[in-house]
Amino acid sequence: MSLFQNKRSNEVDASWMETYGDMVTLLLCFFIMLASISKIDTVLFEKVQSGMTKEIGKQPPQRPIESMRKELADVVTAFQGGDEAADVGTDERGVVLNLDSGAMFAPGSADIKPGMVPLMKELVGTLAQPRFENYRLEIQGHTDNVPVKTATFASNFDLSSARALATMRALVSLGLSESKMIVAAYGQFSPRVPNTLEDGTPLPANQALNRRVAIHVYPR
Repeated sequence: MSLFQNKRSNEVDASWMETYGDMVTLLLCFFIMLASISKIDTVLFEKVQSGMTKEIGKQPPQRPIESMRKELADVVTAFQGGDEAADVGTDERGVVLNLDSGAMFAPGSADIKPGMVPLMKELVGTLAQPRFENYRLEIQGHTDNVPVKTATFASNFDLSSARALATMRALVSLGLSESKMIVAAYGQFSPRVPNTLEDGTPLPANQALNRRVAIHVYPR
């Protein structure tokens, strides 16, 4: 009888697995519900996923959006005058690459300055990597609030759309696929910072920040 009792005492009690499985299933349903009713922040999701992979799965974290942001930022920093011509950040969808219109174009023009082409070529070298193949580029043209009306461009919308289109064509000529791109024009209506004070006084430094071509890169 004693030998029988010792044998039973060495058996592993796995009854807790049923309760654990139920808990995991409920958590999964909870997160699916949250995802279905909320706007997904791709960058935040990547951070959470990376942390779970590292802590639970004991696998190296995979953060392609952060990797892309860092690599593009390194390209900008390494290029002479790059920090004045471009900056790199993220939003809820992915990476945002802002190209300064003053560095890219002459005032009132949509012709890209030759001096910007080498930097754009280096940026394309990162964006064209196979691991970023399934990413889309939304190329947005932006202006400040100073009205434009010339024989070529009747409004800020015309100028911003022409600059976005010129940027798209340049990226295609440097090796990116046209099928990955969207072109949009915002004119003066999506500034990074206020163009003026509340009393209408212009803020030239802010206006310069708002004159840009913003390239949003996000998973398809």
